[in-house]
Amino acid sequence: MKTLKNPLLLLIVFSTVSFAQEKATRSFTIKGKVKNEISISEDQLTKHTVQTIGTVNITNHKGELKGKAKDMSGVLLRDILQKVELDEDNPKYFSEYYFVCTGTDNYKVVFSWNELFNTSVAQRVFIVTQKDRKNMLDDEEGILMISADDFRTGRRYVKNLETIQVRRAE
Repeated sequence: MKTLKNPLLLLIVFSTVSFAQEKATRSFTIKGKVKNEISISEDQLTKHTVQTIGTVNITNHKGELKGKAKDMSGVLLRDILQKVELDEDNPKYFSEYYFVCTGTDNYKVVFSWNELFNTSVAQRVFIVTQKDRKNMLDDEEGILMISADDFRTGRRYVKNLETIQVRRAE
């Protein structure tokens, strides 16, 4: 086995490793087609009703089991978004809005306004506050979002949620 003797090469290797590790998020921002951009921190999350989510099987796009998220609890995403005013005064056009939820790794998932405010899907879309009986803000996944009743849960499982961009379909 060869050892690395070049100090510059060692520096590059260790720098790459440290950049690959994402810093856990402690807050996320809701912005875009809203009247006022807001930032949601742990303090704001604790002001909402926390619900038991339970254990969710995390599956990939093929439906294959990739892991289990156990003993979870969280705040409904809808409860948080209800505090946000869309940049639209006529409710007739709310159906044209959607939310792009993005993690620090640039992974994105999308929910429509109707999905979150006009269907039962919204009753199981959470910002996770606790997983495996640990506070999520103490976990490397930071602020976590999950759509717990999706058939393929990994598709809308966002680690280190950083932003929710509110957009309008054109």
